[in-house]
Amino acid sequence: MKIKEITYVALFAGIMGILGLVPPITLGFTPVPITLQTLGVILAGGILGARLGSLSIIVFLLIVAAGMPLLPGGRGGIGVFFGPSGGYLIGYVIAAFNIGLIFSKIQTLKFKHIIATNLTVGIFSVYLTGIPVQAFVMNLPILETIKLSLVYIPGDFIKAMIASILVYKLQKYPIIAQNFVKPSTAQVREG
Repeated sequence: MKIKEITYVALFAGIMGILGLVPPITLGFTPVPITLQTLGVILAGGILGARLGSLSIIVFLLIVAAGMPLLPGGRGGIGVFFGPSGGYLIGYVIAAFNIGLIFSKIQTLKFKHIIATNLTVGIFSVYLTGIPVQAFVMNLPILETIKLSLVYIPGDFIKAMIASILVYKLQKYPIIAQNFVKPSTAQVREG
């Protein structure tokens, strides 16, 4: 791994930590708060790609597991992975990887591809592990947990939109496109 790649991984792990300092929106009917960290996950996958994006999230989660209180509300430690939010945290890695993988497979990366991937694959990947783990930990039926999770959709939609705009705009700059996107596999075009 090159020093430049290590720097990008550390940078995005730091961005995740900064987003964790923003106070969460807690809901009375579920212990899983609304946070800004999904935005960082989508950005990591979209800008760094599958390998480095997921690696940056893994580094962030290892720092959290070591006890650093970088999750919203000052949470940290290994115990957070065994609570209702644990599945969502694991889903962060899957989402960053899937977003980066899909972007690398698209020949001409347009805004519509970015937004569609972030809204579907990015959000779904987080929910794929988050909802079942939350249902298990809270001893709830999966359908009830899915209904509880519907409250997160509007916020995740907004975060995916913001991340899509940022990824699209940032990939237009040659220095960033050169570093993150292989010109032979993906190009950013208007559309």
